[in-house]
Amino acid sequence: MASKNAMQSKSLALRTGILAAAAASLVACSTTPLPPQRPLPSSIPAVPPTPPKPPPPAPAAFVRPASGPTLARFDGKNNKGLDIAGSLGDPVVASADGRVVYVGSELRGYGNMVIVKHNDTFLTAYAHAQNIVVKEKDVVRQGQKIAEMGSSGTDRVKLHFEVRKQGVAVDPEPYLSGQLR
Repeated sequence: MASKNAMQSKSLALRTGILAAAAASLVACSTTPLPPQRPLPSSIPAVPPTPPKPPPPAPAAFVRPASGPTLARFDGKNNKGLDIAGSLGDPVVASADGRVVYVGSELRGYGNMVIVKHNDTFLTAYAHAQNIVVKEKDVVRQGQKIAEMGSSGTDRVKLHFEVRKQGVAVDPEPYLSGQLR
């Protein structure tokens, strides 16, 4: 029995020694300072870059064809476009790139008018012109002068402007503001 007790004592002493060594190494690990850190190379910024700004909103597909104030807005029944005030001879510009498909005064109530086809979806119409400076089949660019404001077919100087989508008159204002394309 004495040898059994001696063996247990040795085993206990061995375990105690192992635990003491493990504890010492843990203490040593936690108190050991970290090695000094090297500075970042100058080519790498110390502060992460700020995220890029979102791109600006897309420009409106159509621009306002005359600079005057709005006299009357689209209502879909009595007014199929915008009436824009101005002075005799003020420039009227193409609202978007396109091809002139009509120049004339045959459409009753529109006076001298220009129609520009922009694509298979959109046409724009510019009515009551005093003078038209483009002809049918001309290619026009957004902002290019196509006519001069007048009072043909109406009681005052103004531009009647329409946007037609698939041949149907739509409210021009959302297209001019960039809300719709």
